[in-house]
Amino acid sequence: MKLLLDTHVLLWWLADSPSLPTKARVLIADRENTVFISAVSLWEIWLKQSLGKLRLPDNFEEILAGQHFQNLPLTAVHAREVANLPWHHRDPFDRMLIAQAQVSGMRLLTVDENAPAYGKCVLLVR
Repeated sequence: MKLLLDTHVLLWWLADSPSLPTKARVLIADRENTVFISAVSLWEIWLKQSLGKLRLPDNFEEILAGQHFQNLPLTAVHAREVANLPWHHRDPFDRMLIAQAQVSGMRLLTVDENAPAYGKCVLLVR
């Protein structure tokens, strides 16, 4: 399965946080799954860090590079798909991740209760 990690899922995984549901932990660790990290999530992380809303370890990029994740760039096709999404969700980062999952044939791994309204491209884990 191709999984796209929602930003909070990525941060919880990297921090080995108890907030990360066991189901998500198992899916991310399963080497049969291809796990993607979007440039959108990194944009959101660095933005929140620059605003003082998120504290990252000094070696954040090194920690991230040590994972088995694939990078997913943001493309014009992804950006265009956002316009086709219904307004179940207002957060622009979440909307873009959902659009990327739809266009790229992935499942967005999230704990966001609003996301499943977008259908099979979302995998809600609790």
